[in-house]
Amino acid sequence: MRIVVVGGVAAGMSAASRAKRFDPAVRVTVFERGATISYSACGLPYVIGGKVPGFERLMARTPEQMREQGIDVRLRHEVTDVDAAARTVTVLDREAGRTFTEPYDRLLIATGVSAVCPAWARTRLRGVHVLRDLSDGQAILASLPGASRACIVGGGYIGLELAEALRSRGLHVTLLEQAPEVAGRMLDRPYQRRIRTELERHGVEVRCGTAVEELTSQDGRVTTVQTSGGPVPADVVIVAVGVQPNVELARAAGARLGKTGAIAVDPRQATGVPGVYAAGDNTESTHRVTGQQVHIPLGLTANRMGRVAGVNMAGGDARFPGVVGTGIFKTFDLGAARTGLTQAEADRLGLRAVSVDVDSTDHAGYYPDAAPIHVRLTGEHGSGRLLGAQLIGPPESVKRVDVVAALLHGGGSVQDLFELDLAYAPPFSGVWDVLLVAADRLGRKLDEGEEAASDPHQER
Repeated sequence: MRIVVVGGVAAGMSAASRAKRFDPAVRVTVFERGATISYSACGLPYVIGGKVPGFERLMARTPEQMREQGIDVRLRHEVTDVDAAARTVTVLDREAGRTFTEPYDRLLIATGVSAVCPAWARTRLRGVHVLRDLSDGQAILASLPGASRACIVGGGYIGLELAEALRSRGLHVTLLEQAPEVAGRMLDRPYQRRIRTELERHGVEVRCGTAVEELTSQDGRVTTVQTSGGPVPADVVIVAVGVQPNVELARAAGARLGKTGAIAVDPRQATGVPGVYAAGDNTESTHRVTGQQVHIPLGLTANRMGRVAGVNMAGGDARFPGVVGTGIFKTFDLGAARTGLTQAEADRLGLRAVSVDVDSTDHAGYYPDAAPIHVRLTGEHGSGRLLGAQLIGPPESVKRVDVVAALLHGGGSVQDLFELDLAYAPPFSGVWDVLLVAADRLGRKLDEGEEAASDPHQER
């Protein structure tokens, strides 16, 4: 059995390792177009900000370690085409400059995503960057000496984490977001505002509702971001406006793309093309709350998809269980987390959703250093089904989101959450944890009837 894996980061290396463990007799070859494999891309902002002392700390496995396990890892090898009928891939050896054909019995396409680059960002100007891989992080860090002003375009996960990182390096940071608020795809509006307040409290200049028009430069280096709201001086510009799945090889193989634009797969990560699988950030998954196909490119999802694909390519039978849309991030002294659906997302789907907001403390209020925590819990009128949660508070406290994520995974109700036997001691929570308080209030809200559920002035 010959397994070829295209892409050597989260999904690809998880698949390769799992396939080899499942059947040591399989021959596994990994082609990675870059110079490194198996690293934590999520850690890049923290190296840039100085929290993590060096990019080498992000490496999980080296090519040598994988080769010792019998996995043939080939760096700087780019797969440029797939012939699904012949079961071969065309590979460019980027160092030698030669092209060759490699046969396979099973193929995994784990090509990840690329940063979205608007027309104004497609430039060779020094100081203009995206952040998707290790080389991007190294390029950003190399741009910082001598720089005093940074402009981040985009207020999603990467933009928010980089705002803190660059402020910690002493730069003046301006964050531009075309939407009305930052964190727009992650949180409901009141929680977006809390994130913006935290950014501004730490000296980040936030300009929302602002579109970038062009970049101006001097001597080949960016100097200014021209926007709909006026010029923004900048020595460093980071474009963080989103990502798009890399699906070119899937198209070449004849695989179907889903409505999200990512690769459509079944629960075994199979594409429908004989012998061809896909996993990771380039791939759709099923949302367990809505039943719809979604594209949510996150690290755990990619690793789990890779494990499933690896087992199945090696002759086993594994299933990817789907996702519930759980995410978490930190900006300065605040952590923010969400799972399931926000109220805005539920509204767009036409669900009869109701939300409540609870403001409390992360542990017993009388215990030293108690800090505010804010929870929004969302449920469905009629069924009592739990739909989602959003939390903002001290970074450690918002990991409570995992309790809700676990219930959502099993299709739990608001009452199920209220009845949970959660741990209590004053250094960790109040006797009634904030999640229990929120579940109690939401349960009563859901019981108020049809009129309350459709009231536009309900707690949102």
